Amino acid sequence: MMQRILTAILAVAIFLPFVIIGGLPFTLFIYLLATIALYELLRMKNISVQTFPGVLSLILIWVLLFPSTTLDFMTDVNVSKVEIALLAVVFLLSYTVITKNKFTFDDAAFVILATIYIGIGFYYFIETSDKGLKYLFFAMFVIWATDSGAYFVGRAVGKRKLWPEISPNKTIEGSIGGVICALIVAIIFQFFLPITDSFFKMLLITVLLSIFGQMGDLVESALKRHYDVKDSGTILPGHGGILDRFDSLLFVLPIFHFLQFV
Repeated sequence: MMQRILTAILAVAIFLPFVIIGGLPFTLFIYLLATIALYELLRMKNISVQTFPGVLSLILIWVLLFPSTTLDFMTDVNVSKVEIALLAVVFLLSYTVITKNKFTFDDAAFVILATIYIGIGFYYFIETSDKGLKYLFFAMFVIWATDSGAYFVGRAVGKRKLWPEISPNKTIEGSIGGVICALIVAIIFQFFLPITDSFFKMLLITVLLSIFGQMGDLVESALKRHYDVKDSGTILPGHGGILDRFDSLLFVLPIFHFLQFV
């Protein structure tokens, strides 16, 4: 427990200055985190970043993180991120033929989905920061409150398992407790730093973010259970990898934008 606390303090001490400074330093920092997260996920599938699919996935995720929907390579040619992603699909499927199915269709699908999953999630990290730090901090506080509430309420009164096949320790009571704690923190946040004029809208958004945050955590748990790994990585002692720490936010931040709250 002490190791987890010390690691968390160190991680916040490193992460927070980049959030506050914003701009290019923050964007480059997010590029680094996304790259590490992608490496962790590919490693679960035993796909090396030094292979053709690994290099292609890195290029694609850097494109997805670019703070614009189009890339202007030449003055008269605009290439969208969707077009580049489709081109990556063509290359990966061609690679299945070149390798005579040593690299399979399933492998290609995994690489594309993993890259989009991580790339889009971290892209909205940058987008949310650009819209205003209060939105980013609101999302993070909601997730932290959800995680803490679910943990402590689950330990105190949790009896009914939420999804034992995926995450045996999570309980329904803990999940509900996480949502309630998120609402409490959101109300306090709204009092000091309003993020919307509608109190009801703030409550509704908080509930949705808390639920999707828990779903993001369960998705990561399902991935690790399927590929039989304890943690996505070891970069954060006591906490696992980057993907272990940002799994909830990778779900929450896109939802934050899709609901047109930011």
